[in-house]
Amino acid sequence: MSRWLTEEEQRAWRGLLRMNRQLNARMNRQLQDEYGISLADYDVLVVLSEAPEGRLRVFEVTDALAWEQSRVSHQLARMQRRGLITRECCAADARGAFAVLTAAGRAAIERAAPAHVEQVRQLVFDRLSHDQLTALTEVTTLVLDRLAATAG
Repeated sequence: MSRWLTEEEQRAWRGLLRMNRQLNARMNRQLQDEYGISLADYDVLVVLSEAPEGRLRVFEVTDALAWEQSRVSHQLARMQRRGLITRECCAADARGAFAVLTAAGRAAIERAAPAHVEQVRQLVFDRLSHDQLTALTEVTTLVLDRLAATAG
Protein backbone atom coordinates (compact mmCIF):
# COMPACT_ATOMS: atom_id res chain seq x y z
CA MET A 1 0.00 0.00 0.00
CA SER A 2 1.33 3.44 -0.95
CA ARG A 3 2.06 5.95 1.77
CA TRP A 4 0.96 9.16 0.10
CA LEU A 5 2.45 12.46 1.16
CA THR A 6 0.39 14.59 3.48
CA GLU A 7 -0.62 18.01 2.23
CA GLU A 8 2.16 19.62 4.29
CA GLU A 9 4.77 17.08 3.07
CA GLN A 10 3.67 17.60 -0.53
CA ARG A 11 3.91 21.38 -0.14
CA ALA A 12 7.42 21.03 1.34
CA TRP A 13 8.55 18.54 -1.32
CA ARG A 14 7.25 20.59 -4.24
CA GLY A 15 8.70 23.75 -2.71
CA LEU A 16 12.09 22.07 -2.36
CA LEU A 17 12.03 20.97 -6.01
CA ARG A 18 10.85 24.38 -7.25
CA MET A 19 13.47 26.18 -5.11
CA ASN A 20 16.24 23.93 -6.42
CA ARG A 21 15.19 24.46 -10.07
CA GLN A 22 14.93 28.23 -9.64
CA LEU A 23 18.24 28.54 -7.80
CA ASN A 24 20.01 26.46 -10.44
CA ALA A 25 18.45 28.48 -13.27
CA ARG A 26 19.32 31.83 -11.66
CA MET A 27 22.90 30.81 -10.91
CA ASN A 28 23.39 29.31 -14.34
CA ARG A 29 22.10 32.51 -15.96
CA GLN A 30 24.44 34.70 -13.85
CA LEU A 31 27.48 32.55 -14.62
CA GLN A 32 26.65 32.42 -18.34
CA ASP A 33 25.89 36.13 -18.67
CA GLU A 34 28.77 37.46 -16.60
CA TYR A 35 31.52 34.84 -16.98
CA GLY A 36 30.71 32.71 -20.03
CA ILE A 37 30.56 29.47 -18.06
CA SER A 38 27.62 27.28 -17.10
CA LEU A 39 26.71 26.14 -13.61
CA ALA A 40 27.83 22.65 -14.69
CA ASP A 41 31.21 24.12 -15.74
CA TYR A 42 31.43 25.85 -12.39
CA ASP A 43 30.66 22.64 -10.50
CA VAL A 44 33.44 20.78 -12.30
CA LEU A 45 35.87 23.68 -11.90
CA VAL A 46 35.23 23.78 -8.14
CA VAL A 47 35.90 20.06 -7.76
CA LEU A 48 39.11 20.25 -9.78
CA SER A 49 40.32 23.49 -8.17
CA GLU A 50 40.04 21.86 -4.73
CA ALA A 51 41.93 18.72 -5.81
CA PRO A 52 45.68 18.33 -5.37
CA GLU A 53 47.42 19.73 -8.45
CA GLY A 54 43.98 20.45 -9.97
CA ARG A 55 43.64 16.88 -11.21
CA LEU A 56 41.29 13.99 -10.53
CA ARG A 57 40.48 10.71 -12.15
CA VAL A 58 37.28 11.02 -14.17
CA PHE A 59 35.51 8.56 -11.87
CA GLU A 60 36.43 10.80 -8.92
CA VAL A 61 34.79 13.78 -10.65
CA THR A 62 31.73 11.59 -11.25
CA ASP A 63 31.60 10.58 -7.58
CA ALA A 64 32.18 14.12 -6.30
CA LEU A 65 29.35 15.55 -8.38
CA ALA A 66 26.99 12.54 -8.06
CA TRP A 67 26.37 12.74 -11.82
CA GLU A 68 25.92 9.94 -14.31
CA GLN A 69 29.17 8.91 -15.97
CA SER A 70 27.86 9.87 -19.42
CA ARG A 71 26.99 13.37 -18.20
CA VAL A 72 30.48 13.83 -16.79
CA SER A 73 32.06 12.59 -20.04
CA HIS A 74 30.02 15.00 -22.17
CA GLN A 75 30.64 17.90 -19.77
CA LEU A 76 34.40 17.27 -19.70
CA ALA A 77 34.49 17.06 -23.50
CA ARG A 78 32.73 20.45 -23.79
CA MET A 79 35.10 21.98 -21.25
CA GLN A 80 38.14 20.48 -22.97
CA ARG A 81 37.08 22.00 -26.31
CA ARG A 82 36.93 25.40 -24.58
CA GLY A 83 40.34 24.95 -22.93
CA LEU A 84 39.05 24.87 -19.33
CA ILE A 85 40.38 21.36 -18.68
CA THR A 86 42.60 18.79 -20.34
CA ARG A 87 42.48 15.03 -20.16
CA GLU A 88 45.57 13.01 -19.45
CA CYS A 89 46.04 9.28 -19.67
CA CYS A 90 46.54 7.37 -16.46
CA ALA A 91 49.79 5.40 -16.49
CA ALA A 92 48.52 3.01 -13.81
CA ASP A 93 45.26 2.24 -15.66
CA ALA A 94 45.21 2.41 -19.45
CA ARG A 95 41.40 2.60 -19.42
CA GLY A 96 41.36 5.51 -16.97
CA ALA A 97 42.00 9.19 -17.46
CA PHE A 98 42.61 12.30 -15.42
CA ALA A 99 40.66 15.53 -15.77
CA VAL A 100 43.13 18.37 -15.23
CA LEU A 101 42.37 22.02 -14.60
CA THR A 102 44.11 24.33 -17.09
CA ALA A 103 45.32 27.85 -16.40
CA ALA A 104 42.25 29.12 -18.26
CA GLY A 105 40.00 26.93 -16.09
CA ARG A 106 41.63 28.18 -12.90
CA ALA A 107 41.26 31.78 -14.11
CA ALA A 108 37.57 31.17 -14.90
CA ILE A 109 36.78 29.82 -11.43
CA GLU A 110 38.78 32.57 -9.74
CA ARG A 111 36.87 35.24 -11.70
CA ALA A 112 33.42 33.72 -11.17
CA ALA A 113 33.63 32.47 -7.58
CA PRO A 114 33.30 35.79 -5.70
CA ALA A 115 30.11 36.83 -7.54
CA HIS A 116 28.69 33.32 -7.38
CA VAL A 117 29.25 33.09 -3.63
CA GLU A 118 27.72 36.53 -3.16
CA GLN A 119 24.65 35.43 -5.11
CA VAL A 120 24.32 32.29 -2.96
CA ARG A 121 24.64 34.46 0.14
CA GLN A 122 21.99 36.94 -1.09
CA LEU A 123 19.49 34.33 -2.31
CA VAL A 124 19.85 31.77 0.48
CA PHE A 125 21.74 32.73 3.60
CA ASP A 126 21.26 36.47 4.20
CA ARG A 127 17.63 36.07 5.28
CA LEU A 128 18.09 32.96 7.43
CA SER A 129 18.41 33.19 11.19
CA HIS A 130 21.08 31.15 12.94
CA ASP A 131 18.39 28.64 14.01
CA GLN A 132 17.10 28.33 10.42
CA LEU A 133 20.64 27.78 9.15
CA THR A 134 21.16 25.11 11.80
CA ALA A 135 17.87 23.44 10.84
CA LEU A 136 18.75 23.55 7.12
CA THR A 137 22.13 21.97 7.85
CA GLU A 138 20.50 19.26 9.97
CA VAL A 139 17.91 18.47 7.28
CA THR A 140 20.41 18.30 4.43
CA THR A 141 22.79 16.16 6.49
CA LEU A 142 20.00 13.78 7.49
CA VAL A 143 18.76 13.34 3.92
CA LEU A 144 22.26 12.99 2.47
CA ASP A 145 23.17 10.40 5.11
CA ARG A 146 19.99 8.47 4.27
CA LEU A 147 20.84 8.57 0.58
CA ALA A 148 24.35 7.29 1.26
CA ALA A 149 23.05 4.51 3.51
CA THR A 150 20.55 3.30 0.92
CA ALA A 151 22.74 3.63 -2.18
CA GLY A 152 22.74 0.52 -4.23
